[in-house]
Parts: sequence; C-alpha cells; structure tokens
Amino acid sequence: MIVIKTQEEIEKMRKAGSLAAQVLDYIGPFIKAGVSTLTINDLCAEFTQKHGAISAPLNYHGFPKSICTSINEVVCHGIPVEKDILKDGDIVNIDITVILDGYHGDTSRTFMIGNVDEDVKNLVSRTQNALDRGIAAIHPGKYLYEVGKAIEKYISKFDYSIVRAYGGHGIGKTFHEDPHVLHHFSKENRIRLQEGMIFTVEPMINMGKSYEVETSATDGWTVTTVDGSLSAQFEHTILVTSEGAEILTKA
Repeated sequence: MIVIKTQEEIEKMRKAGSLAAQVLDYIGPFIKAGVSTLTINDLCAEFTQKHGAISAPLNYHGFPKSICTSINEVVCHGIPVEKDILKDGDIVNIDITVILDGYHGDTSRTFMIGNVDEDVKNLVSRTQNALDRGIAAIHPGKYLYEVGKAIEKYISKFDYSIVRAYGGHGIGKTFHEDPHVLHHFSKENRIRLQEGMIFTVEPMINMGKSYEVETSATDGWTVTTVDGSLSAQFEHTILVTSEGAEILTKA
C-alpha cells in the first residue's frame, strides 16, 4: 500500500532528507586514495549521531555497518571494511540513510578517486544526468513508469545497461515502502502519481551491456556486475508536489 504523507510527515521527511545530504557533503573531503571504507563508515556514523539521528542500515535485516560503500564493479550494498582501501582511479558509491525523529532520509552519490579514466568519468556524469531526467519526469497525474522511461531513453544512447534487479522505493517511517520504482520502462510501474507520495529514484548504471548482477555468497549482501564492468549510482528522496517533484535530499 502506498502511503500518502501528511504535511507534518512531509516536514519531518524534509529534515531527515536534509541531514542525509549533509552527511554526504561532510564525508566528501575524506573520500580519497589511501582511506579505508571502514573509516568512511565510522565518520558518517559519528556525524549522524552528533546530529541526533541514527544510521538506518546498521542491523537492518542483519546489515553490519552504518552505510553502504560500493567500489567499482560493486553495484550496491557494499559492506565497509578495513581492508578495502580506496585507490587512485576508483569510483565508489556512498549510500546514506538516516532516521531522524522516526523518519528516513535516503541518498547516495558516486565519488571519483584521483585520476579517473575519461570513459569512467562519462559513466559517472551520465548516471547523474539519468537521475536528473528521471526526477524531471515526475508530475502528479502522470504514471510512475515515466521515470524509468526517461532514464532508459537517455541511457540507451550509450553502450550501458540499467540494473533491473534493484530499484527505488517508497520511504517514510519505514525504510522500504511501496511503490517499487523501476529505472527502465515497464507497465509494471503503471501507478498514478499523487501529491504527497515520497519515494527514492536511484538508477544503477553498468558500463557493460549486461544488466545482470549477482550477490556474494560469502556475505549475502555485496551485489556486483556479472561481467565485471564498473557500475555507478546516484540517489535522491523525492516528494511529489502539486507542481512536480521536490528533492528532499538536495545538497
């Protein structure tokens, strides 16, 4: 069931979304070669706690850390560990979700480390562009599938693929609510958008032509591209307004 948020809930979601964006802004300068993903995790967790919130991923269905750190071919749900040291030329997605006053704010960015190849820079910038196009397609009265349609129309210009196994989601008091948001065109998302809906848009774009992914049998969380190609992602929490979309996690 899709939950239409009240004005009071929307205000709380704005505050949670703003804090999630602040965490990403804060951690940006620390994301550089030689730094471990565990250090990034600990800094984010400390910042979140200092601002009166908690890190939603920690212990969520058993997830062991406070944020997700997905490097290179890791699509999502990468677990921060001491041995994962960022290197020159890497890309890493930092996925932040906070709970503030009982409500969630969810956002992510892909960061580039040092000297990144031009084709990788293009992947990252085009993934961000894809997110922007998906958000621009959000209007009350339209169907949710317009989001995936806009993203697919843009990404189809390149030899990339859009991950289908994972998508965006409704969010509020609960981390993951209805609706499930696809980032490719599908009539499965024939859901009429209404003012007061809040959900994430978070396209995961693989540099290879295959959208197939696999989950680690070792930790049960880390999702990688099957063909080993790099993957980038950007995410915002979005409110459907009377005029279109409001980004609740804008920096």
